[in-house]
Amino acid sequence: MGAAFYDIARITVKAGDGGNGAVSFRREKYVPAGGPDGGDGGDGGSIILEVDNNLSTLIDYTYRRHYQAGSGGHGQGSRKHGRNGNDVVLKVPPGTEVRLAGTGELLCDMLAPGERFVAAQGGRGGRGNVHFATSTRQAPRFAELGEKGEEKELLLELKLLADACLVGYPNAGKSTFIAAVSAARPKIANYPFTTLAPNLGVVRLGPEESFVVADVPGLIEGAHKGAGLGHDFLRHIERTRVILHVVDAAGVEGRDPVEDYRTINHELAQYHEKLAGYPQLVLANKTDLPQAETNIARLAAEAAKDGRECYPISAATKAGLKEVLYRAYQLIKEARAGSPLPAAVRTPGGPEQAPEPREDMILYKAEFTPGEWDEKTGRRRRSDLKKFTIRRENEKYVVEGAGLARFLARMDTTNPATIRYLQRLLGKIGVYEALRRHGVQNGDTVVVEGLEFEFVD
Repeated sequence: MGAAFYDIARITVKAGDGGNGAVSFRREKYVPAGGPDGGDGGDGGSIILEVDNNLSTLIDYTYRRHYQAGSGGHGQGSRKHGRNGNDVVLKVPPGTEVRLAGTGELLCDMLAPGERFVAAQGGRGGRGNVHFATSTRQAPRFAELGEKGEEKELLLELKLLADACLVGYPNAGKSTFIAAVSAARPKIANYPFTTLAPNLGVVRLGPEESFVVADVPGLIEGAHKGAGLGHDFLRHIERTRVILHVVDAAGVEGRDPVEDYRTINHELAQYHEKLAGYPQLVLANKTDLPQAETNIARLAAEAAKDGRECYPISAATKAGLKEVLYRAYQLIKEARAGSPLPAAVRTPGGPEQAPEPREDMILYKAEFTPGEWDEKTGRRRRSDLKKFTIRRENEKYVVEGAGLARFLARMDTTNPATIRYLQRLLGKIGVYEALRRHGVQNGDTVVVEGLEFEFVD
């Protein structure tokens, strides 16, 4: 049995947490409480995926499945900034799809060598108390906590990057074909699922004329439902430009070649309708055997009904290979010129969208213009605090917003000084005004992203 092809892996990634900002005061004459000088916490490291052209499998991620980046250091007095956490860079082969393991949501399709994707963003460091000093609050006794780093369970799925893909029943002659036209040397024998891992070969027709062909393990009836190793193999056909459908025209194993042709195309279409529209050349193989002669015309007629060309070949004697290779290369050149490499095909069982709050339950939705991008920090500025909704639930006013949630996660709500700062901030961003417009009364309970308090006007 051949070596396993590690083309799928599940990993857990945890970005580093941001360091906490410091509450500190310097000693200086005539400065209240010494004056604030608490430094900022360092940013947490991120988990980054990077395409490495020297890799061809995901085998490394079958041995180690948990990865964590470094956390940021805490801020210190004298405005000392905490150290930033170290990033962790994980190398993946080209053709790797990155999905959320729970939902199947496609996050990134990694194709180009050197391409990078931040799989888990490190937490932002908290601001020290020096940032919260104002003319009326000269000695702030609070600072921000560091933001938590993202944690995700990811599904890495490798799909071969081949210009042409060989499909067909087991023992149709695909491995013999790829060995005849390239330097690939797959294991060849006469039993089902001889090829248990995809084989890649480079076909060279001239100094600058070449293409990559993949020998995908044989398909059987019911492959689109997972029969045999169907799902494991069909995914590798998704990125190809041309399908080379190898059919045993001699019917060596007692099957009808025309039925084989129909069955394999049915499996492709059932897996994803997009595959049925790919350019396909039908290769009537094993013409060196006498029983193939009666089937070639029937197979060619059946292929013609679908608008496909049929080429009689013998992978064993190499008869007819040159003609089919040049025709395949012509189709590949046309496909390369017409579009980039086919993107990922979304298979059944994709992401489920989280339900949005019912519009009839929302009392207020703030108008919002996204904050400008800060080139210096590489982050969006804080104007997203003004994006929030207000709704009634169980006799309470519930205030929600993504910006508010992120902000409150970085506040030490056990510190009375922090609570006073938060109350003033809610007034500045318009929460109190919006609550009054929608009927809030003194003594009513207001919940701001899980933080509950009594409204007092």
